[in-house]
Amino acid sequence: MQKNHWLGLTYHSLFILFITAPLLVVVAVSFTSLGYISLPSDGLSLRWFYAILDERQFIDAFLMSAWLALVSASVAVILAVPAALGLAHYRFPGRNALTAFFLSPLMIPHVVMGIAFLRFFNQAGFSGSFGWLSMTHVIVVFPYALRLTLASVIGLSRDTELAARSLGARPHTVFRRIVLPLILPGVAGGWMLAFIQSFDEVTMTIFVATPGTTTLPVAMYSYISQSIDPLVASLSTVLIVVTTITMFVLDRLVGLDRVLVGKG
Repeated sequence: MQKNHWLGLTYHSLFILFITAPLLVVVAVSFTSLGYISLPSDGLSLRWFYAILDERQFIDAFLMSAWLALVSASVAVILAVPAALGLAHYRFPGRNALTAFFLSPLMIPHVVMGIAFLRFFNQAGFSGSFGWLSMTHVIVVFPYALRLTLASVIGLSRDTELAARSLGARPHTVFRRIVLPLILPGVAGGWMLAFIQSFDEVTMTIFVATPGTTTLPVAMYSYISQSIDPLVASLSTVLIVVTTITMFVLDRLVGLDRVLVGKG
């Protein structure tokens, strides 16, 4: 038994090390003082972290990505909640086909979606608009919001909801005071995954983004295609640290297991 315990511990430790090794290398490279990508064998330096402040394009792109992800995730959740309630509570012809349609962006390569959106926007004259860029991100992140919200709705007992309606509560009151609090972990988890997916999206966005709507991943991709300095590594380290802190705070406040699984 003791042997199996140590074998399992070793296996999981090696697996975690394998998964995090690329991130650890990026973090190590970001502390170099040299002008090219290299592990900091000559000592640690914050040179490239200070250099981020001199690159206004990255700051603007970060604000654009954050605002775009906020709008896209919020709209996706607003659409996902009634869709999940309808799919979970009602049986109607074409229900499975509708579910598959809602989840289809998960199966379509983002390169294909990017080319399709580019062609459509050019033909319709919609290119360059933040609103239309947000729409493309809503389509991409909607399945993530729907899946977790749907999981929380399917596991929800309707006894309390039906009791409230039998006592004369209006539908919007039942939803606001009973249904929404019960499915809130799934909604929050769906919003979080949608936000992360929108913030990180680069494959599709690179086709439809314009100089006025450049997101951070697109700006980073464009930069590394023209330069070999560790600036992007230092920027990636900042994002890794911010993400880690955010996940830790969420875990302490509500518990990541509740949010990601979608159970109350």
